[in-house]
Amino acid sequence: MMKSLFEAEAYSEIQNRLDKLSENSERQWGKMGVGQMLHHCQGPFNIMLEKDSYGMKPNLLAKLFFKKMLYNDKPWRKNLPTAKFLKETEPRDFVTEKKKLKALLDEFESQREREEWKAHPGFGYFTKQQWGQMQYKHLDHHLRQFGE
Repeated sequence: MMKSLFEAEAYSEIQNRLDKLSENSERQWGKMGVGQMLHHCQGPFNIMLEKDSYGMKPNLLAKLFFKKMLYNDKPWRKNLPTAKFLKETEPRDFVTEKKKLKALLDEFESQREREEWKAHPGFGYFTKQQWGQMQYKHLDHHLRQFGE
């Protein structure tokens, strides 16, 4: 079963892997630099924590064909296309973006006991378990992208 970021062990694992990243971490695939990846990874937390919807609208095709892929047990393949609203094309400062992502992780952690979450603006309702699995899976994918 896919790990959930709501699980203490998975949360610690992600924190440790993030700590191993440096400005010199090289991507194994894709186009983003490490600073861009750290900025990109903030998006799903901003959505979950209701900070930004990125203008997303409900999408029936996404719900029918892609929703389960977000949290199932199968790791994402390399070079998956990135949603337009989360694409990073501008250079990003590694230190700043790492600090922002860690702050979002801390905020996420502070809400560990919360049971009800607002529906995703594009994919609709997720259970708490699905949100946790989706967040873990996304971070795992991008940490593997940079060798962590």
